[in-house]
Amino acid sequence: MTNSRLNTSGKAGSAPMTIGVLGAGQLGRMLALAGYPLAKSFVFYDMSGSPSAGLGEVIVDREGKYLDDFLARVDRVTYEFEHLPVEVAERIAQHKPVYPAPRALQVCQNREAEKTLFGELGIPTPEWRIADSAESLQAAAEALGCPVVAKSNTEGYDGKGQAVLKSPAEAAEAWKAIGHSRLMVEKFVTFSREISIIAVRAIDGNVVFYPMAENVHHEGILRYSIAPAPGISGDLEAQAHRYIKSLLNELDYVGVLTLELFVTADGLVANEMAPRVHNSGHWTIEGAKTSQFENHVRAVSGHPLGATDARGLSCMINIIAEHGDTDRILELPYTHLHLYGKGERPGRKLGHVNVLADSYDELKWRVRNCASFLPGSPEFSCSLTKG
Repeated sequence: MTNSRLNTSGKAGSAPMTIGVLGAGQLGRMLALAGYPLAKSFVFYDMSGSPSAGLGEVIVDREGKYLDDFLARVDRVTYEFEHLPVEVAERIAQHKPVYPAPRALQVCQNREAEKTLFGELGIPTPEWRIADSAESLQAAAEALGCPVVAKSNTEGYDGKGQAVLKSPAEAAEAWKAIGHSRLMVEKFVTFSREISIIAVRAIDGNVVFYPMAENVHHEGILRYSIAPAPGISGDLEAQAHRYIKSLLNELDYVGVLTLELFVTADGLVANEMAPRVHNSGHWTIEGAKTSQFENHVRAVSGHPLGATDARGLSCMINIIAEHGDTDRILELPYTHLHLYGKGERPGRKLGHVNVLADSYDELKWRVRNCASFLPGSPEFSCSLTKG
């Protein structure tokens, strides 16, 4: 399959298109499920040796021997996971369009580069320092004032590679526990809640925004996302739109971008961004007019973007470690169950449930009822449950 199917404007022609996906996990799986109705085919390129997409064509290539074979089978390339070799994306970009561009990967893989870019674009972040030793970690903690959060500057996600220092004296222990040669040290932010904004940018520069989601984490892993986030003022929404649009334009971005934010007394403070479809956007599958997955496929394919309005109120519940009583969940008329075909394992994302409702009070009750069938789900506590 060759690029002859595409015209020079970047828009998809009438012939079918094959999209290559770097990575072969559940996000790639959901991209394919959204793309099949648009006559897209998918080839996954897995460098981990443990693909879980469970559909499409998968090329497993831990040693990099089959990249040319992958390139020969696809028309354009995207990715479902940002922790992959940038040089692979750059090599692919020499032969086929890659969306988002490899620069987005470079920035997101390096917390220092990410925070620096945020600062250049006027996006507020926590105060931060870089530490390259236990001694400099202690000095950073003293300068910023504890508590601070130390994170590996590269790699690390879902709470991995992080430590909270309540005192500079904990620096040596934290340095050893994280085990990384360079750390991002951030002053702890006092916030009322965590939210995320998801936006999509098309090849022609058109940008659309999804309603913001309120996110609840437990032990570093997202457990609940409520959308639209309750009680978001017009000013905060405009602020979030401005921040993420500046990132999209600066990176000449194509596809879905997610920006995680803290709500503070002084406004929004950015945590990090993810250059891909995002866990906090899974609610869009049933809860929005066009899901984040379909809109990402539309964007990278050169199609017009779909409407992002919410269809009502939603809450996404992550299924972690154990599947729970899925038959009881399937009996509930207000739930939509999505399983990823993975075996049970501590901390592993096995699927999610989208819960729909017409009011926030109704949503609160339905989420708690659904979560009761999922062992290990933390108490549903968010702005809706606080007096």
